[in-house]
Amino acid sequence: MKCLLIYDIPDDGVRTKIANFCLDYGLDRLQYSAFVGDLSANHQEELMLKIQQRLGKAAGHIELLPICREDWRRRLSICQ
Repeated sequence: MKCLLIYDIPDDGVRTKIANFCLDYGLDRLQYSAFVGDLSANHQEELMLKIQQRLGKAAGHIELLPICREDWRRRLSICQ
C-alpha cells in the first residue's frame, strides 16, 4: 500500500538516522521531512518500531499515513 511518512524531529542525528531508515525501506524523499512509497502492513509496523526505538526519549513527531490506490490517483501535485 502507498504510504506517506512525515516527521518533525529537532535532533539532527536522530532525524538523519530516521531518514536513512525510510530510504532503507525503499521510500522516496518527497520533501525534507516527508517520504512516500509502497509498504506492506508488516513493513509499516516494522519501520515504525525501528523509528520508535531510535527516537527513544528524544523529541519528535512521526506520522505514517496509508493512502489507498484511489486516493493516490486523485492526488494533485506541482513539481517544478
